[in-house]
Amino acid sequence: MSDLVAGRVTLWAWRHPKPENVAGRCIGRTDVTVPARRAKRLARRIQQAARRHGLAKVVHTSPLQRCALVGRYLRRWGWTHVQDTTLLELNFGSWDGLPWRDIPQDRIDQWCKAFATHAPGDGEALQSLLVRAAAWTPLSPPISHSAVVVAHAGWMLARRWVHEHPQQPPQLAAQWPASPPYGTLWRLP
Repeated sequence: MSDLVAGRVTLWAWRHPKPENVAGRCIGRTDVTVPARRAKRLARRIQQAARRHGLAKVVHTSPLQRCALVGRYLRRWGWTHVQDTTLLELNFGSWDGLPWRDIPQDRIDQWCKAFATHAPGDGEALQSLLVRAAAWTPLSPPISHSAVVVAHAGWMLARRWVHEHPQQPPQLAAQWPASPPYGTLWRLP
């Protein structure tokens, strides 16, 4: 399968390593820590895949440390590391970092009923994340038909959603797919 499809870039997108102390919490832009050994392990996997598949040694990450730490390891090994705010996770506003049990159920229900357009915690609506993910292209040379990204689950799901369901945002939360496991690789258009 060619990486060049109708002039598009194929993204080799890995979900960041599992952070610490996130169970049961609403995590979007909260900058949680990830153990260095997990970040280094994922960086090694990315480096091996790049060698095997001839990928450019440029990694794009969000500035949040659960992604950026992987990029910093790769930079130590000769890669270019580009931090890009377009790759950030959904902004949950006042909910961000809170335990889900502390968020009023009626507020969660409002979001679930208008999943694409309601901004949870007065943060960012999913529609905005869908637009960001769909529009993202690598900012740094070398120009290639493939790009390496360390991303958040929401961003990866949004990128896949807009490819599989163009012009059709999810109306209900039940339509949104489950998050990929930590460290998972997806090849995305």
